[in-house]
Amino acid sequence: MNLSGYPYTDIRFDREGRVVDQKEVAAALALAGNGITDLVVLSHGWNNDIAEAREGYTELVASMRAVHDRVPGLAGRSIGLVGVLWPSKKFAEHDLIPGGAASLGVGADADAVRAQLAELCELWPDALAQAAGLVDRLPDSPEAQRRFVELVRSALPPDAAEEQDATDQLLTLDGAELLRRLSVPVAVPPPGGLGAAGDPRGSAAGRAWAGPGTAPGGAAGLLAPPGIFGAARNLLNLVTYYEMKARAGTVGQRGLAPLLGQILGRAATPRVHLAGHSFGARLVTAAATQRPARPLGTLTLLQAAFSHYGFADDWEPGKDGLFRGLVTGRHVAGPVLITHTANDKAVGIAYALASRIAGQVAAAVGDAGDKYGALGRNGAQKTPEARFGRLQEVGAAYSWQPGRLHNLLADAYIRSHSDYKGRQVAYALLHAVAST
Repeated sequence: MNLSGYPYTDIRFDREGRVVDQKEVAAALALAGNGITDLVVLSHGWNNDIAEAREGYTELVASMRAVHDRVPGLAGRSIGLVGVLWPSKKFAEHDLIPGGAASLGVGADADAVRAQLAELCELWPDALAQAAGLVDRLPDSPEAQRRFVELVRSALPPDAAEEQDATDQLLTLDGAELLRRLSVPVAVPPPGGLGAAGDPRGSAAGRAWAGPGTAPGGAAGLLAPPGIFGAARNLLNLVTYYEMKARAGTVGQRGLAPLLGQILGRAATPRVHLAGHSFGARLVTAAATQRPARPLGTLTLLQAAFSHYGFADDWEPGKDGLFRGLVTGRHVAGPVLITHTANDKAVGIAYALASRIAGQVAAAVGDAGDKYGALGRNGAQKTPEARFGRLQEVGAAYSWQPGRLHNLLADAYIRSHSDYKGRQVAYALLHAVAST
């Protein structure tokens, strides 16, 4: 199979990281052994079924083909592609999802909460069916609130807890207090907001509440209006969000990493490059962290939905980022690219809500100076190896540094969470590939 003239195959994983069809592994290995010099492995993000993921790959690869001849250093290189397909969507036709899925919704009254619970019961039937019986008592009963929260968060595995995104507090806070914190309006800094040292965004330029249900680019409804029912919706949305986060890590660690081991363990193998969007960025990062048999060529993280401290050195005293070992172990020989923009409200809102869980009361949260911020919004923070720059127009002369993380401010070209398939992104990705 070909996409825009590049040899292509895809491979499906279920929610536990198991390969759905071993024939797809054989096809990926055959592609990698077919004389190509560079294998680019792509992973989609949340809320994509198989058809949508393939459509996204088709669009991104079409942009790659459109700029291919303008990338210096690609002459004589042959590129092959593997598309990872994993269950990131809650509901779709059964034959469109490889082994189960998840997504999000809008509205903030008792009926809206019950409706969302009814949908999510497909994922977690027992606990959420019981939670539905408590909805009418939420406004007046702290005990009902505590029991509701206990039932909802029981859907998450204990190992989902991470201090960097407040899941540890989501899983342990008193239920009534948790709902109180999630009932407070949340503001998300607009483009031009507070940047860290070296960040091209500069200083603060005002604040704006994102508003109910406004999360362009695939996350509509992640933020519900204020009040107890809005808090219940926010809790349900965050649990779904964190379930997808955990699932992406599982698929990367248990599914993609072993496949990369098979490819890179061969005597003759192409350079392997990973590129992921949203939770797909977490998936490929989790895979790359499992110490590949030989270093990867490049890693490209497009609007990544995980903490901006993911690669940090001492983000708090004595605490490194979850994926710090990828940097210190030089698991990637070439550059790591990280697109980030405040236009991405999807990741901005999720981490603003994390700040609320942690009890922060600032009017606007989730920017580069906040403990809780997303890589896809702020780039890698407190990471000595990170360099700040900008995503540039096709034809620009990038200066990549091997082993460095390049934070690419993308305000000019990426307008929302799902707007990552343009020619500027494709050019940067291929330019980095050519540098290895």
